[in-house]
Amino acid sequence: MAENRASGYGEGVRGESGYPEGVPCWMDAQLPDVEAGKRFYGDLFGWTFEEAPGGSVWALHQGAPVAALARKLDGRLPTVWTVYFATPDAEALAERIRRAGGQVVIPPTPVGELGTAALVTDPEGAVFALWQPGSHPGFGRRHEPGTFAWAELYTRDTEAANAFYGELFHEALFGPDAEPDFGRAPVSDVFPAEMPPHFLVHFGVEDCDTALAEVNRLGGRVQAPPFDTSYGTVAVVTDDQGASFALLQR
Repeated sequence: MAENRASGYGEGVRGESGYPEGVPCWMDAQLPDVEAGKRFYGDLFGWTFEEAPGGSVWALHQGAPVAALARKLDGRLPTVWTVYFATPDAEALAERIRRAGGQVVIPPTPVGELGTAALVTDPEGAVFALWQPGSHPGFGRRHEPGTFAWAELYTRDTEAANAFYGELFHEALFGPDAEPDFGRAPVSDVFPAEMPPHFLVHFGVEDCDTALAEVNRLGGRVQAPPFDTSYGTVAVVTDDQGASFALLQR
């Protein structure tokens, strides 16, 4: 699993040297069928793709890396999108997460010269990843149609989540220069109460209704029709392999 996730990183060229700690900086999807994923997301977002080792591909938007699609090595694992948070020191951050009641699922693992990755959970079990950049700092584009726009944590205890992440990523969420694109909300706002706490990655779209029609045409399905939030109009969908994500119209 560590190697499979590691292969999801690309060597995109960015104008920035990296992202501050606690800022969402990358995302990947673990899929049963990467070729099917290329067809679905290529049609939906206009992505092009570059092959990578290990059965993975890098997704490009206007030539810049925006995500990775990786093949699941174990069919028992969920088909999911995972968000990665930037850190200058994955080992130190993983230890802070452990001390705060979270778990380290995959310890910090070097990914060649690209950087170091880890897979962790918060105290409620919501899974996220860490990325310590080497030659690959993360998103080449974001906050525009077809790219990462937001990460929402759906949790059973928003006060506990705010305390955990506020301590973990204080500067990114509450610092004087913070421009957070990571929110927290009760699971029951959108999902059934029995849904486990989880992160939901949001992709920017120009028009939510048009994008929903395209999701349906491509074999995906709508989990939650458009609803208004403080950060835009959101719809929750799954792709044609069952991976959930959201569409965000600012």
